[in-house]
Amino acid sequence: MIKDEPIYITRPLLPDLDDIYAKLKEVWDSKWLTNSGPQQSKLELELKTFLKVENLSLFNNGTSALLLGLRALNLTGEVITTPFTFPATVQALDWNNLTPVFCDIDPTTLTLDAAKIEPLITEKTSAILGVHTFGNPCDVEQIQLIANKYKLKVIYDGAHTFGTNFNNKPVSEYGDMTMFSFHATKLFNTIEGGALTFRDNSLVEKLNLLKNFGIANPEEVVLSGLNAKLNEIQAVIGLEVLKLVETERKKRHEIKRAYESYLKDVPGINVLTKLEDECSSYQYFVIQIDEELYGKSRDWLHEKLKEYNVFTRKYFYPLCSDFEWYQHLESARKENLPIANKTVTQVLAMPYYGELHLESVEKICKVIRDSI
Repeated sequence: MIKDEPIYITRPLLPDLDDIYAKLKEVWDSKWLTNSGPQQSKLELELKTFLKVENLSLFNNGTSALLLGLRALNLTGEVITTPFTFPATVQALDWNNLTPVFCDIDPTTLTLDAAKIEPLITEKTSAILGVHTFGNPCDVEQIQLIANKYKLKVIYDGAHTFGTNFNNKPVSEYGDMTMFSFHATKLFNTIEGGALTFRDNSLVEKLNLLKNFGIANPEEVVLSGLNAKLNEIQAVIGLEVLKLVETERKKRHEIKRAYESYLKDVPGINVLTKLEDECSSYQYFVIQIDEELYGKSRDWLHEKLKEYNVFTRKYFYPLCSDFEWYQHLESARKENLPIANKTVTQVLAMPYYGELHLESVEKICKVIRDSI
């Protein structure tokens, strides 16, 4: 066995408890637990600096952020998106009464295949919702050209791209809006949480209303909203975790290099997360298993590693286009999504976090190599 303790796919980045206690005392002394308190305001400012953005709005989770971001843009009809994503991406469309139109993915980046978007545009299309998959950015320039041509909004699910740059610019520079997730599994976390970055300054007030029941003042409710505010305890965690992010990225860089070294000569094993340094969020380390070359399937390797107390994830599985409530959609038909349907049977996210020992990486890779 690799070790007695199980090796999970990730572990949350946690600050020192003494630092958290000190911050919590500030919250206790203030008696201000939620509703845009000082900790939330400070975190918002620090994240604007870290992410190099002008406009940023915090939410209690990434799903709420995306759901209300779509609402703020006044979208209607159809939105072109990817089937290869976490359910929350398309569920945010559902809750806005928007119809997803699934577009196949690029076989290299596993993001929306920009070459296949234009034929899916109809008079009902209002936006393109792309996902920066495993930290690989979408073809943002081509997508924007298409959006400009048809006057469409562009929204990105950037749950995997915290701190990522593309062409020497923050990934959130592209499109009209980007959602970030601050879930406990993410590089940067507030236990649960999320944010929107956006270009349109007029959305600041609208998003503040949407995440606070639409309440403009104690005696006036101006629109229908939700309760989606980040609270002071979440903000405290975020302020302390943010201090650890750069060190964590460096650790993950070394772990990534170790995986690549041990797996580089294994037939049928392809590393999907190749980006490094400022171009990478170091969120996941993901491999793709070609069963014909490797001799074993992704599912077989997933189960085999469990025998050694190593837990990987078939991420993203299943495809969103396979959900029962999308079966009537023409765009969800398997023959229209050949790359996505192939990829979803091949991809495996490996254990990846700063506390993972390099010796454990070597042993995990030995299981993969010896299974040929």
